[in-house]
Amino acid sequence: MPAYWISHVTISNPTAYKAYRQANAVAFTKYGARFLVRGGAQEVVEGVVRPRTVVIEFPDLKAAQDGYHSSEYQTAKAKWDGVSLADLCIVERYL
Repeated sequence: MPAYWISHVTISNPTAYKAYRQANAVAFTKYGARFLVRGGAQEVVEGVVRPRTVVIEFPDLKAAQDGYHSSEYQTAKAKWDGVSLADLCIVERYL
């Protein structure tokens, strides 16, 4: 059953953030990730949400978790630390 990374992001350095986006492709390819939402227009209708929303689909919960904890993703994430803030959760699809 698919699982998702759902993140809300504030980017403080767009130029440096591009290096993270390029580096994360290695882990996302390895773990079968597919972007469903990557930025774009959004309307916050309740609560507080960061300016950028990203939803990434993985084949299953294990792939989503393994992808996050992988050395490939952690290497990419090191490029994001200090240039953005995010709230991220991994959630399994409900049927």
